Amino acid sequence: MTVSLEEYFRTTFEDKLLVKMPEREDDHLTPATRLLEKRREMAEVEQALAAQKEEFQMKMESLQQRREELERKEYQLKESLLKFDKFLKENDSKRARAVKKANDEREMKKQKDKDILRLKVETEALMREKDKIQTRLMNHTIFHKYMEKVLESGEEFHEIRDIIARYDTLTATHEDLMEKDQLNQDAVEAQRQQLLKYTEEKNNEILSYNNQLASLQTRLDKAQSEAVKWESVWTHIKNTAAKKTLLLGRIKMATHNLYQLVKKHQKQTAQTEETHEQLNQIRIFIQDLTQVTNEIKRMELTGTSIVPPSSS
Repeated sequence: MTVSLEEYFRTTFEDKLLVKMPEREDDHLTPATRLLEKRREMAEVEQALAAQKEEFQMKMESLQQRREELERKEYQLKESLLKFDKFLKENDSKRARAVKKANDEREMKKQKDKDILRLKVETEALMREKDKIQTRLMNHTIFHKYMEKVLESGEEFHEIRDIIARYDTLTATHEDLMEKDQLNQDAVEAQRQQLLKYTEEKNNEILSYNNQLASLQTRLDKAQSEAVKWESVWTHIKNTAAKKTLLLGRIKMATHNLYQLVKKHQKQTAQTEETHEQLNQIRIFIQDLTQVTNEIKRMELTGTSIVPPSSS
């Protein structure tokens, strides 16, 4: 809190500074006396001022000390507040850690309770298993006695563990043989399945070939029927061709004879052996002969004398 010192001292010491002097009758005093009186008054005022100043100085020192004391207490108060705040924070932190620790301990307790319950259940199960094993042990005691009798009666084994080892060896061998037998059976089954598949495929092929064979047989029968038909046609063709060949030979021979007669009539030698050329020559000769004959008939009708044509 801040207070104006000037206002404070003014209000406190105003009455003391303004000292009222008693009123006097100064009319009968001389100037020297007045001066002395004034000096005396000034001295009194100065003494009063000095006293007031000393008192003011003492109060200022007291106020300064009080102010320093207040600052010191304020600093101590701030330190206390900081320490208290730190204490509160530490206390909150400790409380949070304590709460967390308590929660963790509760969770741990729950987990431990669960573990205890689980272990109890496992213990009960183990006890039941122990009872079963003990019962089995009691039931298997006869086998132990039997093994001891076997060991006593035989010379091959010296201890019971030798008999058990031998049994384990035979059991492992039996399992190996069973496994191999299973593998062989699997292989046989696979081969059988493959054989069935192969047989089915081959049966399908045989069926397909039989269908093709039936189709080919049908085509063969049809082809044979067609062959018989075409053999008959071929025989007819051959017979017809033989007749036509004979006729052609006769035609060629007649053509050749006609051609020889034409050439003899023309007093020329034969020039070709080609039948079509011979026919062409015969045709030309017949055309010329026909023309001559027509000309003779026309002249006979008109009475014109016949002029024999010059032989070429």
